[in-house]
Amino acid sequence: MTIPQSFIQELLARVDVVDIVGRYVPLKKGGANFMGLCPFHGEKSPSFSVSPAKQFYHCFGCGKNGNAISFLMEHAGMGFVEAVQDLAQQVGLQVPDDDISPQEKERAAAARQKQATLTDVLEKAADAYRRHLRESQRAIGYFKGRGVSGTVAKRYGLGYAPEGWRSLASVFPQYDDPLLEESGLVIVNDEDGGKRYDRFRDRVMFPIRNVKGECIGFGGRVLGDDKPKYLNSPETPVFHKGRELYGLFEARTAIREHGYALVTEGYMDVVALAQLGFPNAVATLGTACTPEHVQKLLRFTESVVFSFDGDAAGRRAARKALDGALPHATDTRSIKFLFLPAEHDPDSFIRANGTDAFARHVSEAVPLSRFLVESASDGCDLATAEGRAHMASNARPLWTALPDGVLKRQVLSDLADLTQLKAQDLADLWGQATSREAPRSSHSGHPGAGSAPARQAPAAYDHEPPSWDAPPDAGAWPPQGEPAGGYPGSYGNGSGYGNNRPAFRKGGDWKSNWKKKDKDSPWPPQPRLPHTPTASRADHAARLLLSHMAFLEELTHDDHTTLCAQPAPHGPLFSWLEAQFHEHGPLAWAVLRESLREHECEALAVKVMTGSHAQTEGAMQELRLELRDLLNRMQIEDIEAQQKLLMLQAADDPTALERYRALEQKRRVLLGVAAKAA
Repeated sequence: MTIPQSFIQELLARVDVVDIVGRYVPLKKGGANFMGLCPFHGEKSPSFSVSPAKQFYHCFGCGKNGNAISFLMEHAGMGFVEAVQDLAQQVGLQVPDDDISPQEKERAAAARQKQATLTDVLEKAADAYRRHLRESQRAIGYFKGRGVSGTVAKRYGLGYAPEGWRSLASVFPQYDDPLLEESGLVIVNDEDGGKRYDRFRDRVMFPIRNVKGECIGFGGRVLGDDKPKYLNSPETPVFHKGRELYGLFEARTAIREHGYALVTEGYMDVVALAQLGFPNAVATLGTACTPEHVQKLLRFTESVVFSFDGDAAGRRAARKALDGALPHATDTRSIKFLFLPAEHDPDSFIRANGTDAFARHVSEAVPLSRFLVESASDGCDLATAEGRAHMASNARPLWTALPDGVLKRQVLSDLADLTQLKAQDLADLWGQATSREAPRSSHSGHPGAGSAPARQAPAAYDHEPPSWDAPPDAGAWPPQGEPAGGYPGSYGNGSGYGNNRPAFRKGGDWKSNWKKKDKDSPWPPQPRLPHTPTASRADHAARLLLSHMAFLEELTHDDHTTLCAQPAPHGPLFSWLEAQFHEHGPLAWAVLRESLREHECEALAVKVMTGSHAQTEGAMQELRLELRDLLNRMQIEDIEAQQKLLMLQAADDPTALERYRALEQKRRVLLGVAAKAA
């Protein structure tokens, strides 16, 4: 979906950033601006300023800043298009999109209207359940018995669905409204003449909200021993269990303040943990943790701790969570697994052992790398060759799911130690197995043409280009033993020449250009390539990200801030690229090129992606390291610029030197990383 920049400008001119931020952050007038506690980091005195004149927010503590759209993306976890649509709906604008047909536009508008209607119905039911809770001493007694205060109950919107088959008929006079069935509130029994009745009866109710705070479903728990103990809303147009997390809307600020998200298995775990000092807890909705769950959490934090019961069921749930987390376990993220004693869940453990004991368990949680090895080793006798081979077979799909990087190499090394093999040997074996499993296609052609060589899966332990199954005379290029660019006249990488040099041909242009001073060289000098202007770091970073958009998933919050803060046109290009990634995921350059037609960043993108300098082929890990080094150096430049300003402010601002020293520590860390990379 391509949204014209002119519409974005009109939208930002119509909305008031004070109103948007004020939906999430209590603000007080302070001079020309409004002030409040920053939602992006923990603080006791307000340093978060919202300017109605500039339509801009800025935190003097953590440096976060932006407009109404970026606030919804950063704080509410919305994608770019979702944030634009949310704002447009508030001011009565229709988001234009010339890329889709009128019929598709009509269907999209109908879907948005349906979603808004269903969430209104669910919100009305939630209000009714909250009123019923105030009138039910039995339900209040249940929550009090679990140690839940009125403040926490209000924060999570807890309620009670009374006994009776049709209590919602008093809330919705048109009880036969199809929306009640579609929202999951009412069940229609087709075998009994279409008889209708409430899905939730005599249960304490936990409203499930999306990241915008809209009610999209419910979880209900019985007060006695009836079955099922927990009952969830069914899948609806607005509720998908595999994508939503209970408590994420309420926990998003606490997640940032505490530095990590704590994932549990139940609604009461979340509410009880919030009551006992862990408001950064969320829960899956009666289903296994999915990659979508993990990806959603990583929009708010770089660190996730999964908490499970220590029994067999908890171990099985943790194993499924591992599968969901592996694709997102980059080098800059921390994913851990906490196992409590079999007789405890988080709520009962804290009540029995105290908050400090639970916090200690969280800090000692098992890192993903170790849990991966433990899972692969489960049931394998590592004292025997057969057991070690079985473990390696179990580990291969888990290790393969990890993104390329330092963590993946270290895990390979740990697995190799357990199998009593060298890491390179284990990687080669897995690569050969992948090659054998890869489907091979036969191609007919001229006489002598054989099957096209199947490419072997690259070993992450090896920087060299992947090997090819076919021998050199079968057409594989470059031939084995010869590096790319190793022949005279090649415009390859020029990294060196192989040992098997072809006979030098007399005559031709090379001889006339071979000067006497080069007589000792093994080959005549290569001609100089046409001179191209030196590219800036921002140019190079743009080239790498436009070529390999998936790298955006691995960047830190500081990386994103540095890129988007670059002067125009680079900053807007990086912001646009991030928005495309949030909406569509990784896209090829050819697709991005079409999306950039008539965009303000088109000229820059085309410039950095055109010409011989724009080629970014090579080992993916090398390109990742190259981007990492670029971003570190760009951050160092930003820090040094900030330090200059702080030195000028030091005479009037006593906190300036304090901030200067903090930046200096960060700068030295980055300098050390850059030096190691060099």
